[in-house]
Amino acid sequence: MAEIFQHRNSLGQPIGVPVPTWTARPRPPLTAMQGRYCRMEPLDVTRHARALYAANGEDPSGANWTYLPVGPFGEFEGYQTWLQQMAAGNDPQFHTIIDPESGAAQGVASFLRIDPAMGVIEVGHINYAPRLQRKRGATEAMFLMMRRVFDELGYRRYEWKCDSLNAPSRAAALRLGFRFEGIFRQAVVYKGRNRDTAWFSIVDREWPPLRAAFERWLDPANFDAVAKQQTSLSALTGALTTAE
Repeated sequence: MAEIFQHRNSLGQPIGVPVPTWTARPRPPLTAMQGRYCRMEPLDVTRHARALYAANGEDPSGANWTYLPVGPFGEFEGYQTWLQQMAAGNDPQFHTIIDPESGAAQGVASFLRIDPAMGVIEVGHINYAPRLQRKRGATEAMFLMMRRVFDELGYRRYEWKCDSLNAPSRAAALRLGFRFEGIFRQAVVYKGRNRDTAWFSIVDREWPPLRAAFERWLDPANFDAVAKQQTSLSALTGALTTAE
């Protein structure tokens, strides 16, 4: 907060840090993002819907859908219709997470609330099938999206929001290097219930060291012969916060 008060206008009032070279950023392109452990492709309902539905079926309890605004879907047709609705617009912008070895679709994530003029974008609608959860590809998918936002497109702010009661999502945000900003009370009504929304963000000046932390964690040398990590991502991202 100290940097805010280093700048004053001609009236002596504190003002924000100047950004004289800022210009509106491009919208995210509808192109694939290739990683070592996953590939992200723009959602194609014809090619991806059936495989996604089958992968989601590995969670028979439907627990993955508890904090999402839709689902679970008892029939493929309902899921397919919802995906078609999501793919028809340009916000949210859905991507399918593909296993590079099998070519199977294993999850989705999207860019949403895209604001090119302000350089702000959110990640959401994240739904990983059980086979993807806690795998390197799950983390790499989030890294690929961050890299697109900051390195390719030059956005200033990347947001993560979730139900404040969704403890796994809040823990995931912190592990991935997002900073907790607070709770927006009674922000949303979904599935007939209230949602207080927890807000998290990463801003552009935090990205370079965070990118290095992801690259170190994703390096094959960080994993042994049975894919056990040597250094956790939480340790790497947490060190960035404590160092400030």
